[in-house]
Amino acid sequence: MTRIAIFISGRGSNMRSLVSAARAPGFPGQVVLVLSNDPAAAGLDFARKAGIEALCVDHRPFGKDRQAHEQAIDEALHARGIELICLAGYMRLLTPCLVDRWQGKMLNIHPSLLPAFPGLHTHRRALETGVKLHGCTVHLVTQIMDEGPILAQAAVPVLPDDTEDALADRVLAQEHVLYPMALRNWLEQDRKAAPADAVLLNPVPSA
Repeated sequence: MTRIAIFISGRGSNMRSLVSAARAPGFPGQVVLVLSNDPAAAGLDFARKAGIEALCVDHRPFGKDRQAHEQAIDEALHARGIELICLAGYMRLLTPCLVDRWQGKMLNIHPSLLPAFPGLHTHRRALETGVKLHGCTVHLVTQIMDEGPILAQAAVPVLPDDTEDALADRVLAQEHVLYPMALRNWLEQDRKAAPADAVLLNPVPSA
């Protein structure tokens, strides 16, 4: 069974959905570590209460030496036999130091239908642009931010009276469905093969 680490920086709502999914009978992976760069991340407490090791590798003592910080993370992962990383609201832009070592073994979820709206403030930008569909994407992590191979996507309609918060809430609900599904699919496929075609879920019904 694949040993999984989940990286968070805050409350870890996607982490919680992954943990829940991984505890279902027959799931092909086990979440054995939740790691954060922030000791105050609320998701660490959730992990501890769930019986999962919670580890903080605080970036602040490393100052501007991002490589040294990531080296410490990498050492912690290997010490625990981690085989796959899921980024779930991890708010640090990773360098090649970690990305290259975990190439093909690091997934991320992004709150837009990539390649549209990489980076931050995706819901605001979607509303400003006037798109009719928005959503989320699970992809492999590469050196170029939010440009790795797409594994799965889920879409929601953008409603005429949408606010940034309302749209974000609907997208987040789909993230909690999509990420566990994409993780299971990735674990079950032959990782030496090219990533499967992206899966587009049906939009959630509007309220």
